[in-house]
Amino acid sequence: MGNDRGKAEESHKGKEPGPDDPELTREEEEDVDDSQLPRAVVLHEIIRTQGDHELERTIAALFWSALAAGLTMGLSLMAMGLLNANLPSGGYSKVIASFGYSAGFLAVILARQQLFTENTLTAVLPVMSEPTLHNFGRLGRLWGVVLVGNLLGTMLVAYVILHLPLFDAETDVKFIEIGTKVMENDAAGMFAKGIVSGWMIATMVWMLPAAESARIWIIVLITYLMALGDFTHIVVGSLEVAYLVFAGEATWSEFWLAFAGPTLAGNIVGGSLIFALISHAQVRSDS
Repeated sequence: MGNDRGKAEESHKGKEPGPDDPELTREEEEDVDDSQLPRAVVLHEIIRTQGDHELERTIAALFWSALAAGLTMGLSLMAMGLLNANLPSGGYSKVIASFGYSAGFLAVILARQQLFTENTLTAVLPVMSEPTLHNFGRLGRLWGVVLVGNLLGTMLVAYVILHLPLFDAETDVKFIEIGTKVMENDAAGMFAKGIVSGWMIATMVWMLPAAESARIWIIVLITYLMALGDFTHIVVGSLEVAYLVFAGEATWSEFWLAFAGPTLAGNIVGGSLIFALISHAQVRSDS
């Protein structure tokens, strides 16, 4: 029986490759390998390594990067306000103006500035890999510093946009309308929409390492859908609602209790407790 198997193998070796049995050159085999998307465990390790690096940064570095991100997020409010002011009301105006929401995210992510909702995935994976008190402490430090920096930045931008003569009266009205739209949600709505927003940002962060030249399109697509669906985001939303407060259209109590608290909780649940936990469990199951 062993001789028969050996003869069969020799016979197979002598055959010309058919359409179902192609022979590839070494270069073609390398092309096949290069064309494969990274496995989930590779993406997990890339993001975990990035998160571990962020956890090691100093408080000063985290704060200034987070403050810069909050300031940069002003681009989203400005872009949406300008587009809404220059588009005819009704029709497809929201469909087009929602692209303005992506402006701040593009600048923040490509500039590698600290955005709180990104860290609900990147900084959480190292903690899930090694759930020690030390790592939980590092995570709490990063979240606290980045959140404070982001919120200070957005509040400063909101104040400047309102009080400096930068835009015409029609655009200022659109800024008010954008913030008013956010505050139409009750606490439950803020929380539920915040879950979806946190999950979408985490999905985007997970996709970016494999995106290569498509990084910009992925950022635009995900954040555009967030704007189109009116999903709440703690950083962009704080800019929109802070503008209302400075304009006298809302109170700080409403800012913190009706918007910030529920939205922050939703973003953390969506980004950390749902996406990060499931993604980590998937990789652990493959190991």
